[in-house]
Amino acid sequence: MKLTLHEVAKVVGAKNSLSDIDDVPLRQAEFDSRKIQAGDLFVPLKGARDGHDFIETAFANGAVATLSEKEIEGRPYLLVEDCLVAFQALAHYYLDKLGVDVIAVTGSNGKTTTKDMIAAILSTTYKTYKTQGNYNNEIGLPYTVLHMPKDTEKIVLEMGQDHMGDIELLSKIAKPHISVVTLIGEAHLEFFGSREKIAQGKMQITAGMNSDGILIVPDDPIIDAYLPENMMVIRFGDEEEISVQDLQEKKDSLTFRTSILRRPISLPLPGKYNATNAMVAACVGKLLAVEEEDILDALANIELTRNRTEWKKAANGADILSDVYNANPTAMKLILETFSAIPANEAGQKIAVLADMKELGPDSVQMHTDILKSLDPSVLDQLVLYGEDIADLAEAASRLFPAGSVSYFKKNASEDQFEDMLGHIQTILQPADQILLKGSNSMNLAKVVEELEKQG
Repeated sequence: MKLTLHEVAKVVGAKNSLSDIDDVPLRQAEFDSRKIQAGDLFVPLKGARDGHDFIETAFANGAVATLSEKEIEGRPYLLVEDCLVAFQALAHYYLDKLGVDVIAVTGSNGKTTTKDMIAAILSTTYKTYKTQGNYNNEIGLPYTVLHMPKDTEKIVLEMGQDHMGDIELLSKIAKPHISVVTLIGEAHLEFFGSREKIAQGKMQITAGMNSDGILIVPDDPIIDAYLPENMMVIRFGDEEEISVQDLQEKKDSLTFRTSILRRPISLPLPGKYNATNAMVAACVGKLLAVEEEDILDALANIELTRNRTEWKKAANGADILSDVYNANPTAMKLILETFSAIPANEAGQKIAVLADMKELGPDSVQMHTDILKSLDPSVLDQLVLYGEDIADLAEAASRLFPAGSVSYFKKNASEDQFEDMLGHIQTILQPADQILLKGSNSMNLAKVVEELEKQG
């Protein structure tokens, strides 16, 4: 981190005198005292525990100074009103100081994959850094910024939202040059109340952009009211100039064309939605003068953040399509569309394991039941459903599917049939089968995938 202690003091508006504190260079800013190393600045944030309780631990681990919301005796510190606000202000300043070009990505689905694709493309031409893991909130974004290498030229920042105003805050911290909205779905509907409010929240990504900024968004009319008039807007979709064309979809790869590039794009990933993500990433690459050959090579060799959609192998040889990190109705319908379109293995079944989608609000049960429209009994041989809000879908599917092909396992406050579900899946899964697993992260389907991979 290319900052000194006195420089940080000015940025955060430290209220105490630094006359007796040396202006030392800082190695990193850390909010976890266990990660502190010699030369670091400690940032005590308030969460389940108050970070101020760990200031002494931070100094014991090598911190040279700390932010603090209260006076401290005998230790170098910067007195501030709010450590989180100071942390965010420091990130904002650091981006400006280094002159880094910011590309922001948000969306109800596909933002992490699109972020990875954009970063891979830009890395062929520029010193590029990106959001690590799911560090996409009011703490994770400034942390990402302050941990980027000093020679970074482009940074790709993922922006998540749980509540209205989250994206606005992140955009004002980062001041993006290019912003991407991948899709407006139903994620966190419990907190927003309507898809329209979700759209409004996502479109606040323009809050920190200048008039020379570029906004890339889908052709969904729900965002029309929030499109800025003072910057370039590029829209993508079936009826737009930027669209996926001539898609050839296989079990674990895609090939398609788009007007952005002369040659077709090849991806080692399943799912039409990933073609859209790659097309958007290619658009960013073209805007930033990356050569077409480099864009194609980056996408052909893409490596995504762990736990996104990927094919795995069960120990018995069955094919596992794992998409267990998160779930909402749009994402579940998309992955079911992909799974259903893939030809079955010879003499093999197609099995779908679906679990509850969280944070959908009062209409959650109905939104689960609506997934029935994406379940085709002529394609899916077995359906395994797990959770509480998904119970009505299980009942409806039982009437649609042949007898014995739908299994339901409870997970509620009084009973969790996870082990029964796991045992059932292990019993029915045969070596030639294909099995899809999709549900919210808290439903622990990742554990099912792990058990299937190691099953002896």
